[in-house]
Amino acid sequence: MTRGVLAQWWRDLVFAHWPVDPATVAPLLPEGTRPDTADGVTYVGLVPFRMDRVRPLGGPAVPYFGSFCETNVRLYSVDAAGRRGVVFRSLDAARLVPALAGRLAFSLPYRWSSMSLRRDGDVLAYECRRRSGRGSSRLVVRAGARIERASELETFLTARWGLHVTWHGRTLYVPNDHSE
Repeated sequence: MTRGVLAQWWRDLVFAHWPVDPATVAPLLPEGTRPDTADGVTYVGLVPFRMDRVRPLGGPAVPYFGSFCETNVRLYSVDAAGRRGVVFRSLDAARLVPALAGRLAFSLPYRWSSMSLRRDGDVLAYECRRRSGRGSSRLVVRAGARIERASELETFLTARWGLHVTWHGRTLYVPNDHSE
């Protein structure tokens, strides 16, 4: 059994997805993985949320650095062992220290960005602007009814129990655990 290193909660989470041809994203994935598909297509996801109560496993939440907006752009992958994961093409975080930690410890493509979340009733508005000046996103959504039972596609896009990442020239599968 693998020991975890962090615990965190994702709040005000939005999953926005676009179907794409697997051949288009295949060159963007780590060596030894391929696009994971549902009905012959794969997806690109834009996923903004508010990270909350980040803490070392077994420790207290980290003040200030443990709560911030994040947006990731992700692809969906599977390796030769059949392990399904996500591949992060970019991760924008509103806090510098977590962005640096993710880059250094896990080789994840974090960027320190100026980010905001506005909530007006059931409408969420996310804005992200990279501090480098290169890249931005804006997403406004209205929350719908609670999904009582996920469809096969919703499960395919959200029930990911790990990520594939290139670390020091090797492709790693890093498992994670999602509790409800």
